[in-house]
Amino acid sequence: MTDQAAGTAGMTLAERPEPEAAGNDVLIEVHASGFTPGELSWPSNWTDRLGRDRTPSIPGHELAGVVTALSYGTTGLSVGQRVFGLTDWTRDGTLAEYVAVEARNVAPLPGDVDFTAGASLAMPGLTAWQGLFEHGRLRAGQSVLVHGAAGAVGSMATQLAREAGAYVIGTGRAAGRQTALDFGAQEFVDLENDALEDVGGVDLVFDVFGGDIGRRSAGLVRAGGTLVTIAGPPEARPADGLAIDFVVVPDRPQLSEIVQRVRDGRLRTNIGNVATLDDARVRP
Repeated sequence: MTDQAAGTAGMTLAERPEPEAAGNDVLIEVHASGFTPGELSWPSNWTDRLGRDRTPSIPGHELAGVVTALSYGTTGLSVGQRVFGLTDWTRDGTLAEYVAVEARNVAPLPGDVDFTAGASLAMPGLTAWQGLFEHGRLRAGQSVLVHGAAGAVGSMATQLAREAGAYVIGTGRAAGRQTALDFGAQEFVDLENDALEDVGGVDLVFDVFGGDIGRRSAGLVRAGGTLVTIAGPPEARPADGLAIDFVVVPDRPQLSEIVQRVRDGRLRTNIGNVATLDDARVRP
Protein backbone atom coordinates (compact mmCIF):
# COMPACT_ATOMS: atom_id res chain seq x y z
CA MET A 1 0.00 0.00 0.00
CA THR A 2 1.27 3.48 -0.89
CA ASP A 3 -1.84 5.68 -1.20
CA GLN A 4 -4.07 6.04 1.87
CA ALA A 5 -6.79 7.93 0.01
CA ALA A 6 -7.17 5.16 -2.58
CA GLY A 7 -8.42 2.54 -0.11
CA THR A 8 -8.42 -1.04 -1.37
CA ALA A 9 -8.08 0.25 -4.96
CA GLY A 10 -4.61 1.44 -4.00
CA MET A 11 -3.45 -2.04 -2.96
CA THR A 12 -1.08 -3.69 -5.43
CA LEU A 13 0.71 -7.04 -5.53
CA ALA A 14 4.47 -6.50 -5.53
CA GLU A 15 7.73 -8.20 -4.68
CA ARG A 16 9.22 -7.17 -1.34
CA PRO A 17 12.30 -8.43 0.51
CA GLU A 18 11.71 -11.33 2.87
CA PRO A 19 11.28 -9.85 6.37
CA GLU A 20 14.00 -10.28 8.95
CA ALA A 21 13.20 -11.61 12.40
CA ALA A 22 14.33 -9.26 15.19
CA GLY A 23 14.94 -10.34 18.77
CA ASN A 24 12.14 -12.53 20.19
CA ASP A 25 10.56 -12.82 16.72
CA VAL A 26 9.56 -15.79 14.65
CA LEU A 27 9.47 -15.82 10.86
CA ILE A 28 6.25 -17.40 9.62
CA GLU A 29 5.31 -18.69 6.20
CA VAL A 30 1.76 -17.38 5.86
CA HIS A 31 -0.85 -19.94 4.78
CA ALA A 32 -3.89 -17.74 5.49
CA SER A 33 -4.41 -14.11 6.44
CA GLY A 34 -7.48 -12.30 7.74
CA PHE A 35 -8.28 -8.85 6.36
CA THR A 36 -11.10 -6.30 6.51
CA PRO A 37 -11.14 -3.11 4.39
CA GLY A 38 -11.70 -1.05 7.54
CA GLU A 39 -8.10 -1.73 8.52
CA LEU A 40 -6.91 0.72 5.87
CA SER A 41 -8.21 3.61 7.98
CA TRP A 42 -5.92 2.72 10.89
CA PRO A 43 -3.05 5.23 11.20
CA SER A 44 -0.61 2.45 12.10
CA ASN A 45 -0.77 1.19 8.51
CA TRP A 46 0.75 4.41 7.29
CA THR A 47 3.04 5.74 10.02
CA ASP A 48 5.28 4.24 12.68
CA ARG A 49 5.06 4.92 16.41
CA LEU A 50 6.99 8.18 15.95
CA GLY A 51 4.60 9.40 13.26
CA ARG A 52 7.01 8.81 10.37
CA ASP A 53 5.73 7.60 7.02
CA ARG A 54 6.31 3.89 6.57
CA THR A 55 4.87 3.27 3.11
CA PRO A 56 4.96 1.13 1.09
CA SER A 57 3.43 -1.03 3.81
CA ILE A 58 1.82 -4.47 3.84
CA PRO A 59 -1.68 -4.67 5.39
CA GLY A 60 -3.30 -7.52 7.31
CA HIS A 61 -2.82 -8.43 10.96
CA GLU A 62 -4.32 -11.90 11.37
CA LEU A 63 -2.48 -14.98 10.23
CA ALA A 64 -2.11 -18.71 10.35
CA GLY A 65 0.98 -20.44 9.04
CA VAL A 66 4.16 -22.36 9.80
CA VAL A 67 7.24 -21.17 11.69
CA THR A 68 10.27 -21.17 9.40
CA ALA A 69 12.87 -19.45 11.62
CA LEU A 70 13.41 -18.39 15.22
CA SER A 71 15.39 -15.37 16.31
CA TYR A 72 17.55 -14.96 19.38
CA GLY A 73 15.60 -15.15 22.62
CA THR A 74 12.53 -16.87 21.19
CA THR A 75 10.99 -19.51 23.44
CA GLY A 76 7.91 -21.72 23.38
CA LEU A 77 7.81 -22.34 19.62
CA SER A 78 9.76 -24.46 17.15
CA VAL A 79 10.59 -24.47 13.44
CA GLY A 80 7.91 -26.31 11.47
CA GLN A 81 5.20 -25.61 14.06
CA ARG A 82 1.72 -24.53 12.95
CA VAL A 83 0.72 -21.23 14.59
CA PHE A 84 -1.88 -18.47 14.43
CA GLY A 85 -2.21 -15.02 15.94
CA LEU A 86 -1.90 -11.25 15.49
CA THR A 87 0.97 -9.13 14.23
CA ASP A 88 2.10 -5.80 15.66
CA TRP A 89 0.03 -2.88 14.32
CA THR A 90 3.00 -0.83 13.11
CA ARG A 91 4.92 -3.57 11.30
CA ASP A 92 4.37 -5.02 7.86
CA GLY A 93 1.42 -7.37 7.97
CA THR A 94 0.16 -10.71 6.82
CA LEU A 95 -1.01 -10.22 3.21
CA ALA A 96 2.33 -11.60 2.15
CA GLU A 97 4.14 -14.92 1.81
CA TYR A 98 6.21 -14.36 4.97
CA VAL A 99 5.86 -12.20 8.06
CA ALA A 100 8.02 -11.54 11.13
CA VAL A 101 6.03 -11.55 14.38
CA GLU A 102 6.85 -11.39 18.06
CA ALA A 103 6.68 -14.98 19.28
CA ARG A 104 4.42 -14.04 22.19
CA ASN A 105 1.78 -12.80 19.71
CA VAL A 106 1.07 -16.23 18.24
CA ALA A 107 -0.10 -19.57 19.63
CA PRO A 108 0.10 -23.16 18.40
CA LEU A 109 -2.57 -24.07 15.86
CA PRO A 110 -3.74 -27.67 16.32
CA GLY A 111 -3.54 -29.87 13.24
CA ASP A 112 -7.30 -30.44 13.18
CA VAL A 113 -8.02 -26.70 12.70
CA ASP A 114 -7.31 -25.55 9.15
CA PHE A 115 -5.29 -22.46 8.38
CA THR A 116 -8.24 -20.47 7.04
CA ALA A 117 -10.17 -20.99 10.27
CA GLY A 118 -7.10 -20.13 12.32
CA ALA A 119 -6.55 -16.81 10.55
CA SER A 120 -10.21 -15.88 10.97
CA LEU A 121 -10.15 -16.50 14.71
CA ALA A 122 -7.38 -14.24 15.92
CA MET A 123 -8.74 -10.71 15.80
CA PRO A 124 -12.50 -11.35 16.22
CA GLY A 125 -11.91 -14.02 18.85
CA LEU A 126 -9.53 -11.96 20.97
CA THR A 127 -11.67 -8.83 20.59
CA ALA A 128 -14.77 -10.65 21.77
CA TRP A 129 -12.94 -12.40 24.61
CA GLN A 130 -11.28 -9.26 25.96
CA GLY A 131 -14.40 -7.14 25.60
CA LEU A 132 -16.64 -9.60 27.39
CA PHE A 133 -14.41 -11.02 30.10
CA GLU A 134 -11.53 -8.61 30.74
CA HIS A 135 -13.28 -5.28 30.28
CA GLY A 136 -16.94 -6.26 30.66
CA ARG A 137 -16.41 -8.76 33.49
CA LEU A 138 -19.32 -10.83 32.17
CA ARG A 139 -20.74 -13.45 34.53
CA ALA A 140 -23.29 -16.21 34.18
CA GLY A 141 -26.86 -15.01 34.51
CA GLN A 142 -26.18 -11.53 33.17
CA SER A 143 -27.69 -10.04 30.03
CA VAL A 144 -25.58 -8.66 27.19
CA LEU A 145 -26.53 -6.57 24.17
CA VAL A 146 -24.20 -7.45 21.26
CA HIS A 147 -24.23 -4.94 18.42
CA GLY A 148 -23.42 -6.27 14.95
CA ALA A 149 -24.20 -9.80 16.09
CA ALA A 150 -24.07 -11.17 12.55
CA GLY A 151 -20.58 -9.79 11.93
CA ALA A 152 -17.19 -11.34 12.57
CA VAL A 153 -16.65 -9.84 16.04
CA GLY A 154 -20.31 -9.81 17.04
CA SER A 155 -20.86 -13.48 16.20
CA MET A 156 -17.82 -14.42 18.31
CA ALA A 157 -19.08 -12.30 21.22
CA THR A 158 -22.54 -13.87 20.92
CA GLN A 159 -21.18 -17.41 21.08
CA LEU A 160 -18.76 -16.75 23.93
CA ALA A 161 -21.39 -14.91 25.96
CA ARG A 162 -23.92 -17.71 25.51
CA GLU A 163 -21.36 -20.30 26.56
CA ALA A 164 -20.59 -18.21 29.65
CA GLY A 165 -24.25 -18.41 30.68
CA ALA A 166 -25.39 -14.95 29.61
CA TYR A 167 -28.67 -13.97 27.95
CA VAL A 168 -27.74 -12.48 24.56
CA ILE A 169 -29.66 -9.88 22.59
CA GLY A 170 -28.16 -9.29 19.15
CA THR A 171 -28.57 -6.26 16.90
CA GLY A 172 -27.94 -5.38 13.29
CA ARG A 173 -29.71 -4.98 10.00
CA ALA A 174 -32.77 -7.06 9.17
CA ALA A 175 -30.75 -9.22 6.75
CA GLY A 176 -28.54 -10.36 9.63
CA ARG A 177 -31.36 -11.57 11.88
CA GLN A 178 -31.16 -15.27 11.07
CA THR A 179 -27.37 -15.29 11.12
CA ALA A 180 -27.34 -13.69 14.58
CA LEU A 181 -29.90 -16.17 15.87
CA ASP A 182 -27.96 -19.08 14.34
CA PHE A 183 -24.86 -17.95 16.24
CA GLY A 184 -26.79 -18.01 19.50
CA ALA A 185 -28.57 -14.69 20.03
CA GLN A 186 -31.81 -15.28 21.94
CA GLU A 187 -33.39 -12.06 20.66
CA PHE A 188 -32.65 -9.77 17.73
CA VAL A 189 -33.18 -6.03 17.32
CA ASP A 190 -33.38 -4.66 13.78
CA LEU A 191 -31.66 -1.31 14.19
CA GLU A 192 -33.35 0.10 11.10
CA ASN A 193 -36.92 -0.79 12.06
CA ASP A 194 -37.10 -1.70 15.76
CA ALA A 195 -36.80 0.62 18.75
CA LEU A 196 -33.49 -0.05 20.48
CA GLU A 197 -34.85 1.41 23.71
CA ASP A 198 -37.46 -1.37 23.88
CA VAL A 199 -34.67 -3.74 24.89
CA GLY A 200 -34.88 -2.45 28.45
CA GLY A 201 -31.97 -2.73 30.86
CA VAL A 202 -28.93 -4.95 30.28
CA ASP A 203 -25.81 -5.65 32.31
CA LEU A 204 -23.35 -5.28 29.44
CA VAL A 205 -23.35 -3.63 26.02
CA PHE A 206 -20.75 -4.82 23.50
CA ASP A 207 -20.60 -1.99 20.95
CA VAL A 208 -18.94 -2.10 17.54
CA PHE A 209 -20.71 0.91 16.00
CA GLY A 210 -20.21 3.96 18.20
CA GLY A 211 -21.97 7.17 17.15
CA ASP A 212 -25.69 7.42 17.74
CA ILE A 213 -26.05 3.71 18.50
CA GLY A 214 -23.32 3.93 21.12
CA ARG A 215 -24.88 6.99 22.75
CA ARG A 216 -28.32 5.43 22.93
CA SER A 217 -26.90 2.16 24.21
CA ALA A 218 -25.37 3.87 27.24
CA GLY A 219 -28.89 4.51 28.53
CA LEU A 220 -29.70 0.79 28.45
CA VAL A 221 -27.01 -0.23 30.95
CA ARG A 222 -28.27 -1.14 34.40
CA ALA A 223 -26.68 0.26 37.55
CA GLY A 224 -23.25 -1.24 37.99
CA GLY A 225 -23.13 -2.39 34.36
CA THR A 226 -20.69 -1.64 31.58
CA LEU A 227 -20.65 -0.38 28.00
CA VAL A 228 -17.63 -1.79 26.17
CA THR A 229 -16.78 -0.42 22.73
CA ILE A 230 -14.19 -0.91 20.01
CA ALA A 231 -15.44 2.15 18.09
CA GLY A 232 -13.28 4.74 19.85
CA PRO A 233 -13.82 6.84 22.97
CA PRO A 234 -17.51 6.59 23.96
CA GLU A 235 -19.59 9.74 23.55
CA ALA A 236 -21.86 8.80 26.48
CA ARG A 237 -21.50 6.69 29.59
CA PRO A 238 -24.05 4.82 31.67
CA ALA A 239 -25.50 6.90 34.50
CA ASP A 240 -24.45 4.38 37.15
CA GLY A 241 -21.91 2.28 35.31
CA LEU A 242 -18.73 2.24 33.27
CA ALA A 243 -17.90 3.04 29.64
CA ILE A 244 -14.72 1.43 28.35
CA ASP A 245 -13.10 1.60 24.91
CA PHE A 246 -10.23 -0.70 24.10
CA VAL A 247 -7.95 -1.94 21.33
CA VAL A 248 -7.45 -5.68 21.08
CA VAL A 249 -4.02 -7.01 22.07
CA PRO A 250 -2.35 -10.32 21.23
CA ASP A 251 -2.55 -12.92 23.98
CA ARG A 252 -1.28 -16.48 23.59
CA PRO A 253 -3.27 -18.07 26.47
CA GLN A 254 -6.48 -16.50 25.19
CA LEU A 255 -5.78 -17.67 21.64
CA SER A 256 -5.36 -21.19 23.01
CA GLU A 257 -8.68 -20.95 24.87
CA ILE A 258 -10.42 -19.77 21.70
CA VAL A 259 -9.01 -22.42 19.38
CA GLN A 260 -9.85 -25.16 21.88
CA ARG A 261 -13.47 -24.09 21.67
CA VAL A 262 -13.32 -24.45 17.90
CA ARG A 263 -11.92 -27.97 18.28
CA ASP A 264 -14.69 -28.86 20.71
CA GLY A 265 -17.40 -27.53 18.41
CA ARG A 266 -18.35 -24.79 20.88
CA LEU A 267 -17.25 -21.92 18.62
CA ARG A 268 -17.75 -21.38 14.89
CA THR A 269 -15.89 -19.00 12.62
CA ASN A 270 -17.63 -16.36 10.51
CA ILE A 271 -15.78 -15.82 7.22
CA GLY A 272 -17.04 -13.48 4.50
CA ASN A 273 -14.89 -14.41 1.47
CA VAL A 274 -11.86 -16.56 0.78
CA ALA A 275 -9.46 -15.56 -2.01
CA THR A 276 -5.95 -16.31 -3.18
CA LEU A 277 -3.29 -13.71 -2.44
CA ASP A 278 -3.30 -12.72 -6.12
CA ASP A 279 -7.02 -11.94 -5.94
CA ALA A 280 -7.11 -10.50 -2.41
CA ARG A 281 -7.17 -6.85 -3.51
CA VAL A 282 -10.43 -7.21 -5.42
CA ARG A 283 -12.21 -9.55 -3.02
CA PRO A 284 -12.51 -7.90 0.42
